[in-house]
Amino acid sequence: MRRPGRGGLLVAFYGDDFTGSTDVMEALSCSGIRTVLFMKPPTRGELANFPGLRAFGIAGCSRTMSPAEMDRALPEAFRSLRRSGAPIVHYKICSTFDSSPQIGSIGHAIDLGRRIFKSKIIPLVVGAPPLGRYCVFGHLFARSGLDSQPFRLDRHPTMSRHPITPMRESDLRLHLAEQTACPIELVDVLKLETGAVLLETPATGICKVLLFDVLYQRHLPVIGRLVCHLARRNPPLFVVGSSGLEYALAAHWRTGPRPKFSVAPARQILAVSGSCSPVTQRQIEYALAKGFVGIPVHPANLLNPRSRDAEIRRRVAEALNRLDAGHSVVLHTSLGPEDSRITATRRALSHAGLSRDDQRLKAGRMIGPFLGRILGEILGAKKIRRIIVAGGDTSWFVAKELGINALEMIAPMAPGSPLCRAHASNPTANRLEIVFKGGQVGRSDFFDSVTQ
Repeated sequence: MRRPGRGGLLVAFYGDDFTGSTDVMEALSCSGIRTVLFMKPPTRGELANFPGLRAFGIAGCSRTMSPAEMDRALPEAFRSLRRSGAPIVHYKICSTFDSSPQIGSIGHAIDLGRRIFKSKIIPLVVGAPPLGRYCVFGHLFARSGLDSQPFRLDRHPTMSRHPITPMRESDLRLHLAEQTACPIELVDVLKLETGAVLLETPATGICKVLLFDVLYQRHLPVIGRLVCHLARRNPPLFVVGSSGLEYALAAHWRTGPRPKFSVAPARQILAVSGSCSPVTQRQIEYALAKGFVGIPVHPANLLNPRSRDAEIRRRVAEALNRLDAGHSVVLHTSLGPEDSRITATRRALSHAGLSRDDQRLKAGRMIGPFLGRILGEILGAKKIRRIIVAGGDTSWFVAKELGINALEMIAPMAPGSPLCRAHASNPTANRLEIVFKGGQVGRSDFFDSVTQ
């Protein structure tokens, strides 16, 4: 396959959630590979609007889809990526492997992808040392924010009790085996260290997943070289994994000095959080101590048609008053997993006739558009240059509500959550500087640092 500098697309990807998609864009952009993220499969004309484009992505939300919903959404996206001519097509998943057989099934996405791409080998790269994610002998470890020690995923303070896809097994082979019948083979850390990696093509009609351990930075160029070797043999190569794949490819390509990014500080910012993560809780509390004004939003009121409009008007008015007074503002639907608003939201969803499983599957998509509406009304009334949206399950719906068509990175903030410039049909969102932050991403000072 081509190396950077020879022109043409290098990678095309589909992100199973919004913040994960911006994470991939950051990994590539920081290596000097121009990347644009689209909200839907782009046309040739839309791709041509970005001269020198080397990679592009489609921001999806399959992490919250059932297998039946994936059947309706993913084949069209995969075929679009295949038609792009990129030698590597990446189904991007969260680096904490959020999935289950019922929701966000990575195994089901693998099954759909191997039928479309006719793959014999599907590399699986999940570990990403720059993000504090490590895969060792098939077991996944992750930091809780950037300040903690790595936790085995089934003992992780957040992921082990995630409200939608709690992680009860850290061995990715066992976890994935509940979602696909495709054989899974491990390239462990010892093979990476000694270079004893044999890429044998399975017998005719058989496809296998090749899971790579990732512990040290030095493993990334080795994995990148092996993936590129497979892509040369049988393009386009369908690959599954976190942004660890892009870090590996960039390390192999050795694209030269990192680009220099420079943006002016923002006097004030507006943030909206739909995350219930304790990491985001610490970040909001830090921001409040630094002078941000917190405005609680009550999802149960948003879900009730009789109280919805009043809740939206109240929060918009309060935010505008605080912004007019010169404050930075963060609207939040919870402060951590023990917030009483979570219980009230579950009660409201139960009254609407949703089972507990349906609540886990649909809560984000039901609340996200209303948070986007609140944000849109504030932006329509007051010019704000820079905003933050926190919550992986929230971000896609907020971006769609704002009329955003595409994003391009303009500066790094925290690993996995870059500052982006929005290209939008909605004038109030066009050229907006925006950060989409996953629940587990960033240090405690994240919100405050975005103003710098």
